[in-house]
Amino acid sequence: MSASSATERQGSSALITSLVAAALFMENLDGSIIATALPQMAQSFHIRPVELSIGITSYLLTLAVFIPISGWIADRVGVRTVFATALAIFTGASMLCGMTDNLVEFTGARILQGIGGAMMVPVGRLAVLRVTPKENLMRAISIITWPGLIAPVLGPPLGGFITTYSSWRWIFYLNVPLGLLGIVLAWRFINTEREADCRPFDALGFVLTGVAGTCVMYAMEAIGRVGTSWHSSLLFLAIGLAACVAAWFHLQRSAHPMIDLSAFRIKTFMVSICGGSLFRISIGAVPFLLPLMFQVGFGMNPFQSGLLTLAVFAGNLSTKLVTTQILRRFGFRTVLVFNGAFAAVTLASMSLLRPSTASGWILFALFVSGVARSLQFTAINTLGFADVPKQQMSGASTLSSTLGQMTMGMGVAAGAIALRIAAWWHGHDGQSLTPSDFSIAFVLVAVFSVIAIADVFSLSPDAGNHVTGHRRKGAG
Repeated sequence: MSASSATERQGSSALITSLVAAALFMENLDGSIIATALPQMAQSFHIRPVELSIGITSYLLTLAVFIPISGWIADRVGVRTVFATALAIFTGASMLCGMTDNLVEFTGARILQGIGGAMMVPVGRLAVLRVTPKENLMRAISIITWPGLIAPVLGPPLGGFITTYSSWRWIFYLNVPLGLLGIVLAWRFINTEREADCRPFDALGFVLTGVAGTCVMYAMEAIGRVGTSWHSSLLFLAIGLAACVAAWFHLQRSAHPMIDLSAFRIKTFMVSICGGSLFRISIGAVPFLLPLMFQVGFGMNPFQSGLLTLAVFAGNLSTKLVTTQILRRFGFRTVLVFNGAFAAVTLASMSLLRPSTASGWILFALFVSGVARSLQFTAINTLGFADVPKQQMSGASTLSSTLGQMTMGMGVAAGAIALRIAAWWHGHDGQSLTPSDFSIAFVLVAVFSVIAIADVFSLSPDAGNHVTGHRRKGAG
């Protein structure tokens, strides 16, 4: 009976992991696929393409506000109910996005979609963490981190193809059948488990984290936008940072905090969040910078640009076949240090690409970069939950998802800021970007990856070995 029960539990865990990965892929894809459709959408709405940035920004700001509350709702209502409801909201909002005829309607639909996405990400991860034994954690985390790596790469070519050969509306309609299937499977296989002793709602914590996330995200996005006043952007940044500090002190002292910060006392989680956030910022800038460089700097069309970025996807895919073996052979600390340095070098190497560079060399550079970033991304995400006990999974998942989504979004802003700095360095206003501007931008965002490595040195050599199965020479 025990063998049968273990097999059944393992099968259920694998199915839930696959379901959550598919849902997160849909959510991540939606954030990147829209970029190549902006000109056609602007034409439909009779506005300039730049005005549609509010549709992207509103989605990211909604995530920043509502992700922190997701853990509390999941504890009170149950993971299955929240995840299925989040899928329903996201699917319905996708349908509305495709049906909109003006910018106001589209922005409203994107905000609604952001609410669904905010609940889907951390609660989906929590559903996986609760059913996955520690010995299978590396494989599960590897699967659910795929969407964050693959979707931004597949988004541009897929969006370019749909926009070129059909209508931008189908970008959103494609979510509907996938979402409906996900709802049915979630209701069938995810547990109804909820916390027996649910904490009260932390209204002040919700307001402070919401203000902090919104202001910081908006300020960074505004700083990277050409023509935006530095004064207003810095004011929002100051308000956001002040709210961050206030939220930190409140969450530390509150008996029932909106976000449980106790996981920060766990060294592996702390390193995953701090160093990992810097790495995510550099990684988040790539899907923004690459298509722009290929289209604006090299003169390619959207579809050609998107096809080239598929080399990054190929690198991601090939690494997944050996990630477990690499971590088992060398351990977290060694992999994160050496591969982190390699990932930074591959990112900086993008600065050497020119319009005259042979396609073969471009594909090779992108493939190698995909290999390095996939291994680093999986390792740092798995490390974060290696030592987190079951009773802290909800708070740790919410905290990780909140900062993970924000830093990936900040990556886009960091890429835009890097381009603005490059334009200033070359003495122009950034309205007409050159290949040299992108060279400087890639070097600047690579610096984040280099700084991220410093945090890894504080790990013990055997950190997370019970998850990877790595045994040091001379040990036991």
